[in-house]
Amino acid sequence: MNPFSPVPPKWAEPAVHAHQFCCPHCGATATKAKAVWINRRSPVYTENHRRKWQEFYQCGECETAWWAWSSDRPPTEWSGRVSEEESSED
Repeated sequence: MNPFSPVPPKWAEPAVHAHQFCCPHCGATATKAKAVWINRRSPVYTENHRRKWQEFYQCGECETAWWAWSSDRPPTEWSGRVSEEESSED
């Protein structure tokens, strides 16, 4: 499965919106996903003109399909982003 394919995979059809960036059924992180698809056909623009996409994940633990906004992905040491908690401490 190509995560950048313009055609959504069948497993993504029943996906539910995860308000935390993890599987809403079992809590597994995105790194545990067995499949990923990014909906790059329909970016949403934020108030500060940044793009965000729907990222779809098929959980490798419980098979649940879920999606979250790319802007909600937690920062990593490689992303160069600062979490909201860290930026409010300044």
